[in-house]
Amino acid sequence: MTEIAITGACGKMGRAIAELIKQRDDCTVCGGIDLQPADNLGFPVVKNIFDLSRKPQAVIDFSHPSALEDILAYCKMKNVPAVIATTGYTEDQIKEIKAAAGQIPIFFTFNMSLGINLLADLAKRAAQILGTQFDVEIVEKHHNLKKDAPSGTALMLAESVNEVFRGEKKYIYDRHNVRKAREREEIGISSVRGGTIVGEHEIIFAGHDEVITLSHSAQSKEVFAVGAVNAAVFLRDKGAGLYDMSDLLSE
Repeated sequence: MTEIAITGACGKMGRAIAELIKQRDDCTVCGGIDLQPADNLGFPVVKNIFDLSRKPQAVIDFSHPSALEDILAYCKMKNVPAVIATTGYTEDQIKEIKAAAGQIPIFFTFNMSLGINLLADLAKRAAQILGTQFDVEIVEKHHNLKKDAPSGTALMLAESVNEVFRGEKKYIYDRHNVRKAREREEIGISSVRGGTIVGEHEIIFAGHDEVITLSHSAQSKEVFAVGAVNAAVFLRDKGAGLYDMSDLLSE
């Protein structure tokens, strides 16, 4: 039985994770962390991760990039594995995550959905076959409360494609002030924010007289919760290192 602490426990994702764990017999929630604690979750919630009364066997983070420093410090001090599922990190913060993985097991991906990770693999395969003859555009859509743009998932998909081209592609986020033809080495990334869209991603390969589109649509936040909980259980007996969905799927 893996005992899990949830950061951002009172948010939508935190509650979805807690509800999912209730339905499983291989893990349980031993505590939560949130700046606005609630009393109706069925487990104790504190404002600071260092105030947890019980040491968890894994931490799942769906909170805010500003919480990263404390989360990593606590997990390193207590030798607790961490599932980092928050988006919007700076490059320096991503470096901190990778550095911490030298001391503890860390599961880090921009999207916990199995389908999205399959989409990334398919996009890479498509780029290998289509080569430079097709322009690549990525469109991501999310609800109107999402603060970061483009989404971490869109960047993950772009990186998957760019890996095929040895990192030579450059990302273009805004075309409204660009008065020139599209350059071959570009990958365009566009963001849409509106309503209650959970998450939609499209990768468009546009060639001469033909267009190939790969897409994924999340119908609820539960798809991300499933991946996060699976990752926490997966990390329990792992050694220090940086893990992602490919490691989980290869088990």
